[in-house]
Amino acid sequence: MALILDPNSSAPTSQSGADSDLIKDSGIDTFMQDVIEPSMEGPVVVDFWAPWCGPCKTLTPTIEKITREAGGRVKLVKIDIDKNQELAMQLRIQSVPTVYAFKGGRPVDGFQGAQPESEVRAFFERIAGGPIESPIEMLLEQAHAALAADDVTAAYGLYGNVLEREPENDTALGGVLRCMVAMGEVEHARGFVDDMDDRTRLKAPVAAAISALELAEASAHSDDLDAARAKFDANPDDLQVQFDLGMALFAANKRDEAVQAMIAIIRKDRGWNDDAARAQLIKFFEAWGPMDPASVAGRRALSTVLFA
Repeated sequence: MALILDPNSSAPTSQSGADSDLIKDSGIDTFMQDVIEPSMEGPVVVDFWAPWCGPCKTLTPTIEKITREAGGRVKLVKIDIDKNQELAMQLRIQSVPTVYAFKGGRPVDGFQGAQPESEVRAFFERIAGGPIESPIEMLLEQAHAALAADDVTAAYGLYGNVLEREPENDTALGGVLRCMVAMGEVEHARGFVDDMDDRTRLKAPVAAAISALELAEASAHSDDLDAARAKFDANPDDLQVQFDLGMALFAANKRDEAVQAMIAIIRKDRGWNDDAARAQLIKFFEAWGPMDPASVAGRRALSTVLFA
């Protein structure tokens, strides 16, 4: 569910009726009924914020998101300290954002200042008494598993599901791009990349997927594997022919052989063609991912050659 900004407030507000029991604004007049009384039955997180507070604008959406993901195990109350200065003084709020967790009618935990989502999630899990799993992370895990199992159609749908919820999720953007490449939709993938801004293209999961796309584009113009092997057999000392064989092996998804073809070039002439073989190997590793066995073995082999 998307968050919007109330035109009369700087704090993000939810527009879903389903959130009304979980997330609400409060103040000194309703603090007892919104925080103290509900905390007798379960934890209530209180977010003290102010319209002029920049970090609040970052923290509050994260708190709201995790509150929803907690599925009713935690409630959230937001309090504007500018409108509730007496309450802020009573609770000794010295800066914003300040977050308190109430249980049994009293504060039991809290923190000050903007925190990364991982820390906010850990805070919620402490007061909820167990893990709070993000549906986005669950979808991404399923998508990664599907892609690793070569179920590209399922992976594409799962990554797309994430983007429907979080259009700027860089992991999902990179995943969708990898799926397009795997399905042979190279032109579609190029258009997808061209529509991105520079900042998005530089994000690690997207940049790695772009490397896979660039390799697919280069491979589309290379000889098929049989032809490349025949050329190499006839000209084993020609480094360009060996490079072309490496690209054909990559296109045929023969990963270990593709690595060895580039490693062989580096052994013969480390600086050949402006270090082209090493640069192409790095793109292989980015395209396959750092944990792929071919990437792990290839990096080890590359280090051995470079530092021998």
